[in-house]
Amino acid sequence: MSNLAERLDRARAQQQVVVDPGPTQVRPSAGPTPVVKRRAVDPFAGVKERVHQALVEQLGPRLYDPHLAEAELAAQVRTTLQEVIDLEQTPLSHADRTRIAQDVSDDILGHGPLEPYLRDPEVSEIMVNGPDSIFVERAGKLFPVEATFSNDAHLRRTIDKIVGRVGRRVDESSPMVDARLPDGSRVNAVVPPIALDGSLLTIRKFSADPFTDKDLITFGTITPNIRDFLAACVKGRRNIIISGGTGSGKTTTLNVMSSFIPADERIVTIEDAAELQLQQDHVLRLESRPPNIEGRGAIQIRDLVKNCLRMRPDRIIVGEIRDGAALDMLQAMNTGHDGSITTVHANTPRDSLSRLETMVLMAGVELPVRAIREQVAGAVDLIVQQSRLKDGTRRITAISEVVGMESDVITLQDIFLFDYSAGRDDAGRFLGGMVPTGIRPKFTSDLQDLGVELPVQLFSRMAR
Repeated sequence: MSNLAERLDRARAQQQVVVDPGPTQVRPSAGPTPVVKRRAVDPFAGVKERVHQALVEQLGPRLYDPHLAEAELAAQVRTTLQEVIDLEQTPLSHADRTRIAQDVSDDILGHGPLEPYLRDPEVSEIMVNGPDSIFVERAGKLFPVEATFSNDAHLRRTIDKIVGRVGRRVDESSPMVDARLPDGSRVNAVVPPIALDGSLLTIRKFSADPFTDKDLITFGTITPNIRDFLAACVKGRRNIIISGGTGSGKTTTLNVMSSFIPADERIVTIEDAAELQLQQDHVLRLESRPPNIEGRGAIQIRDLVKNCLRMRPDRIIVGEIRDGAALDMLQAMNTGHDGSITTVHANTPRDSLSRLETMVLMAGVELPVRAIREQVAGAVDLIVQQSRLKDGTRRITAISEVVGMESDVITLQDIFLFDYSAGRDDAGRFLGGMVPTGIRPKFTSDLQDLGVELPVQLFSRMAR
């Protein structure tokens, strides 16, 4: 106890040192004074800093001991934390002590002020625009929150903790990084000098309990008919591309569609940052790797696609195609690896085909455009378009079949389309859903050969 008291006294003495900033120079006014957001003052900031410092000094290397179980470390932190707070001379109520203990514990064991929002199931995304500005997404809408980091160094410590767990790094020489949390949530961080106003952090959360097809029906993303159709296409080994913009829910839909794959098949997943949560037993997960500090050792998505062909996969699932890996993926689809699924960034099914052409050209192989289009038309069977609508909901808005080639143009036909004509309710939410166009896909007979039946009424204009 005496050691703890000495550490608190030393921390308190360090906080009492005041540095004179010197005379302030005032520039002539050149127009209206900009409005500066003032930081909300935390009355217990000094207490938290002293308790945090004393706790770190007391536990020392045990905080970073890889052999120490997480539950045991948490118990030691909470015990020591209570001892430190009991020695604090500042008058504190029971509620204040509880709050300080929780905040310091979150900072040591978790992700600081972000921890409450990571635990909140209603928060789907967290956006840190600097130490003083944090926004969260709820029900597709953005809201500012009162939580702040102490300073940019505090934010950087949190970023370093996240990226360090997955063997990534972020610094001045490599100021951008993609990483993930233990639950699979996607993380992107950008630090100075690229980020001019302080470090930036974006976390797209993934539920610890993966969403199912029933959840997507409840959310309005799909309808029961669309679920049945997509399940039949996956079981019937159709090659499927999920297309959509950023944040439209492509990965969630990919995860749900992957759940339709039979349990007796060997699945290989390839991702930049592992996010997919497949429930089958025979799943092999591969993750790309950025270059090391010497600029070597990078493993690209394209390298993983090539390698997985030697792993005897029944299904290849690529989290996202964004470069020359498109060529290798198309070749895999065209050479017996049916039933592959991937995602691309595009606004419409037709745009997704143009994106694939562009990415194939990025592979550095001199191919005529017609040859590329023939590869695409021969490989891809179905395009599922997903969008985030103005009301904040994420919906599948089109399902199109790739029919073939007419002259130099890839032919598409829409099987289902979103009904925008239904309008909106009083809250601005779209009332429409996916409706069939009345066209049956041409691969229906292929599915029947594999024992997968598509009911005729599924494509009736009266179906919903």
